[in-house]
Amino acid sequence: MVLIKSISGIRGTIGGKTGESLTPFDIIQIAGGFGMWLKKKNNNGKIKIIIGRDARTSGEMINKIVTATIQSMGIDVIDGGLCSTPTVEVAVKEFDAQGGIIITASHNPKNWNALKFLNKNGELLNAIEGSEVIKLSGSQDFDFMPADKLGKYVADESLTKNHIKKILSLPIVDTDAISKLNFRVAVDGANSVGGVAMPMLLEALGVKQIIKVYCEPDGLFAHNPEPLPEHLNELSAQVVKNRANAGFAVDPDVDRLAIISEDGEPFGEEYTLVAVADYVLQNYNGNTPATVSNLSSSQALADVTGRHGGKHYSCPVGEANVVEKMKEVNAVIGGEGNGGVIYPEMHYGRDALTGTAIFLTCLAKSGKTCSSLRKTLPGYFISKNKIELPENIGIDEILSNISDRYNKYKVDRQDGIKIFFDKEWVHLRKSNTEPIIRIYSESDSEVKAVNLAKKIMSDISEIMRGGE
Repeated sequence: MVLIKSISGIRGTIGGKTGESLTPFDIIQIAGGFGMWLKKKNNNGKIKIIIGRDARTSGEMINKIVTATIQSMGIDVIDGGLCSTPTVEVAVKEFDAQGGIIITASHNPKNWNALKFLNKNGELLNAIEGSEVIKLSGSQDFDFMPADKLGKYVADESLTKNHIKKILSLPIVDTDAISKLNFRVAVDGANSVGGVAMPMLLEALGVKQIIKVYCEPDGLFAHNPEPLPEHLNELSAQVVKNRANAGFAVDPDVDRLAIISEDGEPFGEEYTLVAVADYVLQNYNGNTPATVSNLSSSQALADVTGRHGGKHYSCPVGEANVVEKMKEVNAVIGGEGNGGVIYPEMHYGRDALTGTAIFLTCLAKSGKTCSSLRKTLPGYFISKNKIELPENIGIDEILSNISDRYNKYKVDRQDGIKIFFDKEWVHLRKSNTEPIIRIYSESDSEVKAVNLAKKIMSDISEIMRGGE
C-alpha cells in the first residue's frame, strides 16, 4: 500500500493501515489541516469551499469524510459532485470561495485516490502554501465547532454547465464555425467525469455527431487512464471506423487532453498545447506575446512562439510552477507537454475542456484535417525514460557529475539539469518519492532522441561504477 504527502495534497491507495495508505484517518488529518489553514488565512472569518470528485468508486466515500470534517470546523461546503478539476477551479472564483478540494488521483489506477487543494484563486497550492497545510495536518491541532456553528452543506450540480457556458463566452472560441462544419468527433471519457463533461461540451459547441468511448462514469477504468497513445487503441479504432474528424481523450479529472487525428494516428500529447498556443498567438493583437511551459516540454512551443514574434519561458515541472511563471511574464498561454493547456483568459489551471474548444475552433477555421494541421507545426520527437538507482546512491551528486561532463554546453539548473545541444536537449530530474532519475530527451527524429537518452543513461551507469 502507498501513501504520498506532497505540497499539492495527499495521494494513496485505498485499503490498508493508517499512515501507509489513504485511510479515513489520513483523509481526516489532511482535510483538517487544510481547514485550519483556511481559517488562519481568513482570520477565523466565514469560509466556504467548493468540493468536486472524479468517478472513482472510492470517491463518494471520501467525499463524505472530507465534507464532514470541513463542516465540523464551521466551514460551508458547496458540493459539485462529479466535477472535473478545472470545473472546480473555475467554481472557486465564480462563487468567491476561499478554497477548493478536488477528490481525484488524476491518471493513477482505479485503486488510488487523492485530495488536491485549491487556494482562493482556484489554483493549486504553491510550495509555501502546501507546506503549511502539511505542517498543520501533522500537528492535528484542530479547532472544531459546536453544533450551532457547523458549516452549511449545499449540493450544486450546475458547476459543469456553468464552466462550459464560460468557455463558450471566450472570444477565441467560435461555435458558429464549428457547427457549420458538422464535425464528427469521438471521445474517450476514461470511465470518469470526462464521459459526462466532454459530450456536454461538444454538444454545446455545435458538434452533432459524437462517438462515445468509455464514457460511462463508473470509475471502472477499461484501460490505463493516462491518455497516452498506447492506451487509446479503441479510440483510434473508433475514429477510423466512424470516419471521425478527430478523437479526444482525457484523464479521469479532465485536466489533460490528448488528440487522435482523422487517420487514427496520435496527434501527440506534446502537441496539444503547441497547436492550441499557435492558434491563440495567431489571434493575439498585443506586442511580444509570452508563452510558458515546463522544462520537460517540447521545444516546439518556443519555435511557434518565435514565429509570432513572441518570447517563450521555461520553468520547473509542476502546474503551480507554470502558473507562477505565467503570471510573472504575463503569458497569453502556457501549460505542460502532457496535454495540459492553461489559458489565463479562462483561468490559471490545466483545462482539457477549454483546450478542446480552442482546438476545434482552430480546426474549423483552418480548413485542414488534424493530420495536415499537425504538419504545419515544428517536428520534434521526445523520448521519456527513467533509471532506477540503489537507495544509497546520491542522486544530486550524479546530476552534478553529469552537469560537469557537459559544462561546455548550455545547462539549465532550475529543476534538475537540462542540457541543450543546439536543437536537441536532455532533461534529468530526480523523483521526489522514489530513487529514480527521469530522463527526457528531444531531437528532430525519434532515433536521435532515443540515442541521446541512451548516451546519458550510459554516463550515469559509468558514474555509478566509479568511472570518470
